[in-house]
Amino acid sequence: MGEKDITEKILEDHNDVFADIINGLIFAGEQRILPESLENTAVHSQYKADDEKVHELERDVAKYWKDQDVQLAICGIENQSSVEKYMPFRIIGYDGTAYRSQLQDKRKEILPVMTIVLYFGTEHCWYGKRNIKGLMKIPEGLDDYINDYKMQVFEVAWLTEEQISRFRSDFKIVANFFVQKRKNKDYIPDDPTEIKHIDEVLKLLQVMTGDEHYKEVIRKKKGVRSMCDVAERLEKMGIAKGIEIGKSEGIIEGKMQVYKNLLERGFSEKEAKEITEIPETMNA
Repeated sequence: MGEKDITEKILEDHNDVFADIINGLIFAGEQRILPESLENTAVHSQYKADDEKVHELERDVAKYWKDQDVQLAICGIENQSSVEKYMPFRIIGYDGTAYRSQLQDKRKEILPVMTIVLYFGTEHCWYGKRNIKGLMKIPEGLDDYINDYKMQVFEVAWLTEEQISRFRSDFKIVANFFVQKRKNKDYIPDDPTEIKHIDEVLKLLQVMTGDEHYKEVIRKKKGVRSMCDVAERLEKMGIAKGIEIGKSEGIIEGKMQVYKNLLERGFSEKEAKEITEIPETMNA
């Protein structure tokens, strides 16, 4: 996640979500990976380079995929809220370190390593290069001899309805949120689907949108079961903020502004006056 790394457990740490993302994006919804076939692997990779110093790289999340006691692959997921120019080099660094670790462990068979990037930006598609050759000036005549390395980027906010329908976990809720947010910046969450991993979903939204209001929702998450509940909490926080501003700039003016906002949102005059504590006799 770059500068937006969070130390708490992230959504993709949960096997049901991790498997769902890979199945939905890589296997077109086919349930190839089962949650119980995934095993955590270290996100911190250490290796000793030629300078005898120990170097370390850290992924967002990575897991072993095992099937019938046979290790098949190492899968990694990286979250990005913005385009990072040199991301392809970061990915080759992660994957290369995973291969190096296997060599140092003297494995008889080297497991393939796959890393995907989930891009949550809503302003524009991923405009950066997706391979390392695209980031280098290669002298004439050497192109055929320089190995390339591509990264797989999935633009979450640009997924189609068909693609979103392939998900079965909380990631379906997350993907739908970012698609709607791209289409309408003022989108108010209206997904009634029950969220399984409340904390992790809210933290992902907070980190990837940069909206600090989600922190407050996390702190007072009791009773929050869906994005509809989240929207209600955010709305109440907005009302409270408006009233607080009114106290410093003039209580009546602040309440009247909140009152008008409530009417625009579809509240009746009676409901709006009750919320803002404006007397019934006062003409708005």
